[in-house]
Amino acid sequence: MSIIFNTATSVNGFLADEDNSLQWLFDVGGEEPSLDPFLETVSVLVMGSTTYEWILEHENLLTEPEKWSVFFDARPMFVFSTRELPVPEGADVRVVNGPVERQLPAILAAAGGGDVWVQGGGDLAGQFLDARALDRIVLSVAPVFLETGAPLLPRTLLSARLHLASVERVGRFAVLGYDVKQ
Repeated sequence: MSIIFNTATSVNGFLADEDNSLQWLFDVGGEEPSLDPFLETVSVLVMGSTTYEWILEHENLLTEPEKWSVFFDARPMFVFSTRELPVPEGADVRVVNGPVERQLPAILAAAGGGDVWVQGGGDLAGQFLDARALDRIVLSVAPVFLETGAPLLPRTLLSARLHLASVERVGRFAVLGYDVKQ
């Protein structure tokens, strides 16, 4: 069981643009890194409310809830938020708040020994890092520079704690995998 922050990023370290949009990522074109092998190990998804709300809106998941399983299968999802959020009909979405440390036992129990995918945002991944609960970071670096936006990981994480475990070229993306030393 591992907790993995697997995300796409611009070359200069932004997850989303200044409007919290990921459209820049979809505009890259060409072959994209496949998540299929990774998803075979994932039992639970975790994301922040901004990422969750963008996906709901972008994919029309509230009006087309049958699409939920195409994106997330039957995996439980924990969404960190200080507000109540809408949930697509039939989706196993658990809106939680408070520190990661307090929610971690429930997340791990729901994972049942499988991996936990921290999808975003960067600050939420940073909270897992702060709790010493982040095991791996996988970055699909897109050939895009953004002037401003949501930072990849708004924390200091020095090289002594990172071990480059994998490097792969997929189409126009560089996929970098780092193991995080606790």
